[in-house]
Amino acid sequence: MFKHFVNLQWKSFFRSASLGKDMAIKVLMIFFAVYMLVSLALAGVGLYFLLEKFFPGADLLLKLSEYVVYWFLMELFFRYFMQKLPVLDVKPLLLLPVKKGVITHYILAKSGLSFYNFFSLVLFAPFVVMLAIHEYPLPNLLSWLFALVCISLTVNYLNFLINKNDRALIGLAVVIIGLYAVNYFGLLSVTELTGKVFYAFYEYPPTILAPLALALGMYAFNYRFLRRRIFLDASLKKKTKEAVTADLGWTKKFGSIAPFLQLDLKLIWRNKRTKTQVFLSLAMIFYGLVFYTMDEFSNTSAMMVFAGIFITGIFLVNFGQFIPAWDSAYYSMMMAQNIPLRKYLESKAGLISASVVVMFLLSIPYVYFGWQALAINLSSALYNLGINIPLILFFGSMNKKRIDLDKSAFSNMQGTGATQFLVLIPLLGVPMIIFPALKFLISFEVALGVLSALGLVGIAFRKPMLDRITEIYRKKKYGMIAGFKEKNS
Repeated sequence: MFKHFVNLQWKSFFRSASLGKDMAIKVLMIFFAVYMLVSLALAGVGLYFLLEKFFPGADLLLKLSEYVVYWFLMELFFRYFMQKLPVLDVKPLLLLPVKKGVITHYILAKSGLSFYNFFSLVLFAPFVVMLAIHEYPLPNLLSWLFALVCISLTVNYLNFLINKNDRALIGLAVVIIGLYAVNYFGLLSVTELTGKVFYAFYEYPPTILAPLALALGMYAFNYRFLRRRIFLDASLKKKTKEAVTADLGWTKKFGSIAPFLQLDLKLIWRNKRTKTQVFLSLAMIFYGLVFYTMDEFSNTSAMMVFAGIFITGIFLVNFGQFIPAWDSAYYSMMMAQNIPLRKYLESKAGLISASVVVMFLLSIPYVYFGWQALAINLSSALYNLGINIPLILFFGSMNKKRIDLDKSAFSNMQGTGATQFLVLIPLLGVPMIIFPALKFLISFEVALGVLSALGLVGIAFRKPMLDRITEIYRKKKYGMIAGFKEKNS
């Protein structure tokens, strides 16, 4: 029966109306998957030499075991966003003599073969090989590795239960930060405690029965959970949910754009894809640490401008590049009403401007790395406000692909076209050309001053720029409406 299910999904893929697009996406995803697995394998080898450098003469397996708990917590956090749960259209099968238990086992078995379940194996297997070369007993090492694979499977099935649950995500983030804080301030040695637990899988091989039992138990729990919900009438029953409204009265102070601003805020909070973009944007405030903590880049490096544009403008990129496709489900209705298109675009610009200001305020602590960091982020924010916002709205007039807001943002290429890639060139490329050129020819201060001045000029001329962009949207209105009606785009 499992072979029959695989055959059905195989035919579904190759008989799809969007086979060409699906095939291109699959090839791209396979490329990135292979790249990631190779990178993890190389990291596993490098992990041995890294630990040997920082802990000479220590038991390297014990040192690694002390931090494995953070790996699995971050893996669960990563899976929450990235991992797609296996989907099988069970409604047609429920009309046929197919046992519900078989369907459930197939879904769970397919999840067990997920690409993400190989992360731990690919990362730690090379490390185990290096330890075996240096005379660690191989049976004990395999016992330790097997335990980690079982725990990875447990994380996989745990993700089945908490996936797309916002409370679970917040709770997981609190646990990760809390454990790190408790360990950092010396209230409790989390690494030492968990290190002993994971090291026991190496010292006492029979203890691997515990993680194995945990993985099997989580599988059984998921089986019962899903088996009770595979019914035809369950799919027909309407979901009743108490309506939750938010008081957005404070938006009235923005005048005529207030109704559009309220719609945008409700759209963002009520839909998976837009809500995910907000969480991602807030998380990217830490992106600057990648550059500021690297000795290869100075505080006046051009890469710091890239970081500044990216940090303060991440919501501008994530949300702005799909304007007005976010409203594609009802865009034709909006265009049929007496709705000022100029106010519609002005509300989008206002929302993105607020996000740039918020991201800049959150980036102020980077002044710890020097006044140059604060100056770069400020000039980048001004450039985003004056130049990149009108630019992103202009490129939005080329969007004609529909977006389903209920789908996750991850591994989802819906609504993505050449426009989304082309817009990144002027958004990020132009300041990366202007800044290093002026810095080389004149000085760091002048380069920042020019970026800031360009932003201020853009802010001063935003009204005429929006007027021009509005005319472009008006000319392309019918083409955008036709494109948004194509549900397979």
